[in-house]
Amino acid sequence: MTEVKFYESVEDELLRFAVIISKTQNRYVFCRHKDRDTWEIPGGHREPGEKIIDTAKRELYEETGAIKFEIKPVCVYSVIAPDNFDGEESFGMLFFANIKSFETELHSEIEEIAMLDELPARWTYPDIQPHLINEARRRGFCRAPLEP
Repeated sequence: MTEVKFYESVEDELLRFAVIISKTQNRYVFCRHKDRDTWEIPGGHREPGEKIIDTAKRELYEETGAIKFEIKPVCVYSVIAPDNFDGEESFGMLFFANIKSFETELHSEIEEIAMLDELPARWTYPDIQPHLINEARRRGFCRAPLEP
């Protein structure tokens, strides 16, 4: 069983991931990897020596084409799952971004992005990402209809 927890902070070196709940024109932005038929919140792995905010900005650009945006940290999250990191707790930083403009084409492994008023029906990470949205909503970053 997957467990998702939330923290105000952890040691910076523990942060392996950045996930960015994003909106544009009051619609939420989700992305679909070219090898999948499911949707996810933009995000990804932190590169060696990279600041976690820079990870968030890079991943947001790579996965949505966002070129002008405002981004804020929401909180630290962790995931404990038997099939993830040998069941060890892994940490990431959750961000919220308001995207002002996009590039016209995507240049990464992402096939398409969608701007939605509701949560997608088919998630790539159904045991994790809806919990992240609910926590951001609880903290005042998302409006109520996005509750999982």
